Amino acid sequence: MKIKVSDIIIKTRAREDIGDLDSLMESMAKFGQLHPIILNTKLQLIAGNRRLESAKRLGWQMIDANIIDVKSKADLLEIEIDENMQRKDFSEDDIAEAYKKLARLRKKNIFVRFFDWIAGIFKKLFGRYNTTDT
Repeated sequence: MKIKVSDIIIKTRAREDIGDLDSLMESMAKFGQLHPIILNTKLQLIAGNRRLESAKRLGWQMIDANIIDVKSKADLLEIEIDENMQRKDFSEDDIAEAYKKLARLRKKNIFVRFFDWIAGIFKKLFGRYNTTDT
């Protein structure tokens, strides 16, 4: 569900230092918000402070959020801790292999490049004679 960023209440957080947000902001600007933040029914932030702060800095008015009905302060803190601890970072080998695959996917093979070249020639030759404009 979409929630107004300005309606979200931020209370004391377990993580005080949100760190550098540049890469997260770049990701959010490029791909959008991949994971919703988590709020309680009073619209108090439970998890996703870095995503919320990045959205604010990007000038977003709305953000995706999951709202859960949790009243216990202990449960709220446990959810915040769990959401931040249960992620597993990539190993160096995983990162290297993923970037190799990405490079292969982004690099066009010779046939695709040749086809694009031919298509570009035809577009230059015949593009100005577009029949759909009449």
